[in-house]
Amino acid sequence: MKKDKEDEEDSKQPLSLFLGCIAPNRYPGIELATKKVMERLGVAIQELEGASCCPAPGVFQSFDKKAWLTLASRNLTLSEAKGTDLLTICNGCYATLADTNQILKSEPETKAAVNENLLTIGREFKGTIKVRHIVEFLYALSPQTVREAVSRPLDLKVGVHYGCHLIKPTRERKLGSAETPTFFDELVEATGAKSIDYEDKMACCGAGGGARSAAQEMTLKLTEAKLRHMQQAGVDCIVDACPFCHLQFDQGQAEIEEHFGTVFEIPVLHYSQLLGLALGYSPKELGIHFNRTQNSAFLKKFEQGSEQLLGRDKNPKLAADET
Repeated sequence: MKKDKEDEEDSKQPLSLFLGCIAPNRYPGIELATKKVMERLGVAIQELEGASCCPAPGVFQSFDKKAWLTLASRNLTLSEAKGTDLLTICNGCYATLADTNQILKSEPETKAAVNENLLTIGREFKGTIKVRHIVEFLYALSPQTVREAVSRPLDLKVGVHYGCHLIKPTRERKLGSAETPTFFDELVEATGAKSIDYEDKMACCGAGGGARSAAQEMTLKLTEAKLRHMQQAGVDCIVDACPFCHLQFDQGQAEIEEHFGTVFEIPVLHYSQLLGLALGYSPKELGIHFNRTQNSAFLKKFEQGSEQLLGRDKNPKLAADET
């Protein structure tokens, strides 16, 4: 994607990193990988201190929209105080924070009502920053920029999972078609991997909107169907952009085996971890070994540097720098 001047300027600015709930509490490897790859790409990020739950878009908003906007806007004001745009690594956090930012910027009366609540804790939403998702941000930076940073091209067949909140509502995300998007696939293929098409690719992971807690067996059936389609397509791993989807595919595989007796053993990686592998980090350095679903054959190939899964040639530019 051709970058415009605004994209180039944004890529040079520091970002506040909003971790959310699931990554630091359940998948610290995603947090670790994010910090490593962004540093390698020359993007300065600093964890947003004092942040709370986003809060989750599919539950809180349904019960009390004003409370949802108030809690979300408090997080935004923390980043506003730092004068930095806010970077998320989770689709749900992105939905809450980006949508709140847009709503309050475009609806003066709603903004005033929310600021009345924020005033009680000495804060005010001003609308001075942008909310970015790591995949959206890196795509704006450009797949070519990512490709040029790769030192170990990956010869992997990847099942890409976009997730619902990353692409919808389409008019707000401005990332192309919600039915046939390509931006995430392009970033995956910038690592040398191949994005494999599979049945119901754009379907939900099954867990959203509180369904995982309220109707777990039904959500697992949805997840099982998606896993089966990816397995039939011959993927080496699943790559997502959201710790909650990650949880459903990873922990969900153990739950599916327990409930239905079906065994998949498909490795699950957040995009930051896939990119980390392509930048030369080991699975352990990226926290992939913290996943519930383990595939020793997959991990061993990386640890041994096997040419079966790793491209033989380093990035030409980096190779030239080493000589």
